[in-house]
Amino acid sequence: MKLSFATMTAADWPEVRGIYEEGIATGLATFEIAAPATWEDFIKTKVAACCLVARDETGIANGDPAAAPLAGWVVLIPVSHRAAYRGVAEASLYVGSAHRGHRIGDVLMQKIILVAEASGFWTLQCSTFPQNTASLALQTRHGFRHVGTREKIGRMTHGPLAGQWCDTVLYERRSKTVGCN
Repeated sequence: MKLSFATMTAADWPEVRGIYEEGIATGLATFEIAAPATWEDFIKTKVAACCLVARDETGIANGDPAAAPLAGWVVLIPVSHRAAYRGVAEASLYVGSAHRGHRIGDVLMQKIILVAEASGFWTLQCSTFPQNTASLALQTRHGFRHVGTREKIGRMTHGPLAGQWCDTVLYERRSKTVGCN
């Protein structure tokens, strides 16, 4: 598979939203029940320079990355607006259902770690349902460690866990090159 990567833009929103909706539909990716209605609503909580898309250029004859289907995306969300936490962000990564099983998540995670460190982030964290074993394995492969479980943190409204109070596990990755290492 031939992948290209770029900073996410408003032009990517329809495909980003579609992949997000696929993740929501699994009932194992997020407590959210719907994707934001607009690009502006989606991006307003993110670090725009640290939002990446991966496109599958396999079979694209003209070599135009914009013509290639979106395979996945990753964003960083600041955990706080307090100055002390300016280098800490939550990573949120989604791979389209048609592209799962090709290690696209691994490449996106590698890319976002580099972008995050270049942007001064010293800690990345992920909050994941314990049932989402693929995401937990991805995080572990990229140096994230389990730091805690948030028990019954929210009630799921859809999917296989509908009606249940659900745990999330918190994983974090500390940079070896940025911040206090």
